[in-house]
Amino acid sequence: MSALPNKSAPTNINSSRTKPAISKPAPDLIYEKALWKKGRKIVCGIDEVGKGAWAGPLTIGVAVVGDDKPPAGINDSKALTEKRREEMFDDVASWCKYWSVGSATSKECDELGMSQAQRLAASRALDSLGIVPDWALLDGKWNFLEPANTSAQNIHTTNIHATNIVKGDQTSLSIAAASILAKVSRDRQMRKIGDTYGPYRFANNKGYRCQWHVAALKAWGATPIHRKKWSFMSEAAFGECSY
Repeated sequence: MSALPNKSAPTNINSSRTKPAISKPAPDLIYEKALWKKGRKIVCGIDEVGKGAWAGPLTIGVAVVGDDKPPAGINDSKALTEKRREEMFDDVASWCKYWSVGSATSKECDELGMSQAQRLAASRALDSLGIVPDWALLDGKWNFLEPANTSAQNIHTTNIHATNIVKGDQTSLSIAAASILAKVSRDRQMRKIGDTYGPYRFANNKGYRCQWHVAALKAWGATPIHRKKWSFMSEAAFGECSY
């Protein structure tokens, strides 16, 4: 007979310290499977990276996945370290049935504005996908596949229906895959650019704000890959690059 625990024995358990950690569920195929069931055979996930950067491109990733087992650990790219994203890149790319990335340059972001630049990047990514999706799952609230309801030039109009999912990169596997593919592709580009503009440390900050980036802008001005029409990039503040 096994001994029963001694209820009167002292315990070291502190209830305030042993609350179980709340872990977020990993992305799955719930959205994709619902669409497959309705006959939408080619469902793609779409995500963007670089929208909030001061320098470099705005990049869109598109991923079409199947229902086979995904690579271990696939998640929103922001939840993974740079090293882990790089390690996963080839496995994620191989797992996808189709995938692509498209970008809008910093100059195009300035000339078109961010909304149209995002449409342009999405257009380039979809055009290079190799197949026309039946449906798209978009991360966030904005359907940037729709044409602008303004007199501005419409970069891309599409007949692809789309579903917007807030925090979709944390819930949809196809969006999470697109997030990783776009992030790694853009990071690699920024590391390469970093060799040309050493003091800005683009290899580390990827064009986003940090103390070294700010210091370099104040010392040498804006480079050709900076988005100069943004308020923080006014020539009055930083001038043209002299590096």
